[in-house]
Order: sequence, then C-alpha cells, then structure tokens
Amino acid sequence: MGASAATGIQMVAARPCIPACQRMLGSRSVVSAFGRALSTRTGFASCVQTASAGPLVASKYKRFAVRAMSQGAAPGLPIDLRGKRAFIAGVADDNGYGWAIAKALAAAGAEILVGTWVPALNIFETSLRRGKFDESRKLPDGSLMEITKVYPLDAVYDTLEDVPEHVKTNKRYAGSSKWTVKEVAETVKDDFGSIDILVHSLANGPEVTKPLLETSRSGYLAAVSASSYSYISLLQHFLPIMNPGGASISLTYIASERTIPGYGGGMSSAKAALESDTRVLAYEAGRKGKIRVNTISAGPLGSRAAKAIGFIEKMIEYSYVNAPLQKELLADEVGNAAAFLVSPLASAITGSTVYVDNGLNTMALAVDSPTLST
Repeated sequence: MGASAATGIQMVAARPCIPACQRMLGSRSVVSAFGRALSTRTGFASCVQTASAGPLVASKYKRFAVRAMSQGAAPGLPIDLRGKRAFIAGVADDNGYGWAIAKALAAAGAEILVGTWVPALNIFETSLRRGKFDESRKLPDGSLMEITKVYPLDAVYDTLEDVPEHVKTNKRYAGSSKWTVKEVAETVKDDFGSIDILVHSLANGPEVTKPLLETSRSGYLAAVSASSYSYISLLQHFLPIMNPGGASISLTYIASERTIPGYGGGMSSAKAALESDTRVLAYEAGRKGKIRVNTISAGPLGSRAAKAIGFIEKMIEYSYVNAPLQKELLADEVGNAAAFLVSPLASAITGSTVYVDNGLNTMALAVDSPTLST
C-alpha cells in the first residue's frame, strides 16, 4: 500500500469468459468488439487459453486467464493516492482512528493536512516537533508520515459570529485564530487551492456517562452538534474546494442501531443521525460535486477520547470474546479501510455504512453469556 507501489492487477477467471460474454452480448462478433474495447479502454489483454474446458462448454471455448498489468509492474492492486490531498478533522494525538487514517492515506501517497481541536493544538504541535510521535509516524516503507500543515479547528462553530464571548476570551483559545469551520476551509483554499479527501474523525458528548433518561436538553444537543452536525458543516464549507471525484468519510459506532448501556448523553442518537446524514449527503454531494460520502462503523478502541466513556476496556474485551473474528481490532485496520473507501478502487461506493469491527455487528447473541453455560 506504500506510495511507491506500482499500479496493476492480475486476475484469473474462475469460469470461461467468452461464453459468458456471448450469453450477454449475443454473438461472437459483438464479443470480439467487446474484447477489443475492453483491451483498449482498460488495459486488459485478450483472453488466452489456460486449461481444458468442462464438459458443458464447447471444446473450442476453453478457460481463460485475464491479465491487466502495467508494463514492469508487480502483481497486485495497490491503493494509489499520489497527487491527492486530504484534510483530516479531529487529530489531536497518535492513538486514535484519525491518526491511523492519516497514516494509511500518507502510506498510499496522499498529502496530509489535519485539523486539531484548539485547546489541544499546542500540545499536539509540540509533541510533533519534539519527535514524541516519531515511532507512531513510521510508514510501511520505513519513512515517517509528514503532516504538511496543522490547522486549529473547533467544528462546533461554523463562523466567528457563532462563537460565544466566553469562548473567544478563554485562555485555551488564546493565540489561535481562524479556527471556525468556515475560516479553516477558507484558509485551506488560500494555502492549497483544493483538496480531494475530507475525513471527519471527531465527536464529543459532555454527558456521555449519563443514561439517556437523565440527559439534559443542552447535553443532548451538544452531542449532536459536535458529533454529527459538524460533519454537515465540514462538507458544506469544504465541498466548494473539493476536486470532482473526491471522497469524504466519517466514523460512527454500532450504538447508532444497537443499545449500548453506558454510551449515553445523546451519543447514540448523534451516531444514528450521522449515518442517516451520510446517505443524504452522499446524494447531495454526489450530484453537486461528484463527491462520494461514506461512514465507517468501527469497533471499540482504547484511545484517549474513548476512555471518557469509562468502560472502554470492558467493551474491547466483550468484542474480542463475541466477535466472529476473535482478535484485537487495530486502528490500522480502520485506517486501511478508510484508504480504500477514499481511493479510486471504491469509485462506485457511496452512502454506505461500512463495518470494521471484526464482525461484531452481525452477532445477535453474546457467546460469553452465563445463560449459555447453564
């Protein structure tokens, strides 16, 4: 998946390709024309005989191997994001999904810009500068991920006029400017002109530890504002500077559709809204700017942000015991899925919720339930 990987694919057909084409297109002449067009437009070479056909296939139609290889390229289908620029909102340390996504995109060749919550900006930039994240920055080829620019960002506020006076004068925001969504989008445009990839990797629920029945109106609305409307705002302001054919992704959680006791404060509602918005935004951004929009439903990760829930380690253990794939979920696995979704390989995928959770979302029964052992 490294940036220097050569492009090219190699496939071996499991079934005869010519008879299948004939059944679809009706005649050998059409098949021949189709084959010539396929070879010309996609780089697929003509089919060549590789083995005897089965008894139900005429002997003159043998099994075929289809090869599509760039000259001198190694076999494989790499994710190539060279020449693409990504803005990732919500990176404030090196142990969350946002960081993992940034690394995966960088490994595929993309230029990385990040938006960091204003109160965390100084610590994040200092840690980067002093090499605290160097080990985490290592890419598969041994190089270090380069972050071209870090922007201060508070995605709760769309414009400077939306910011309350007590926030403007808060010492945690002192020394930073142009950090509302609109201002950041304008600054990125001034700095780089355009982007190709937009990643929403942020959420906040001030009352996340409260049951929904005990959640205040302000706490509920704050969760929805920070965790779901912020994505609408980001797309609203960044879409005009996104190149056609680009892609955007966000991060959601299974609590959007399943009850997770303890994941409160309106956060489950915020994630449900995020997934619904993903489908609508896919239509609107697709029609307006030819931009694809998807969301990844990721399994639990012991990131610094997730620890605010209070029982993240138990959630990770539960996932390990009950998921079909009984292994630890790595942040890099979510990063790799994100790299695929924003790449040309996923050019027909939009409006989807993609689960990256070792299959936990498919389970309707906890296999470690005490009732199963009685």
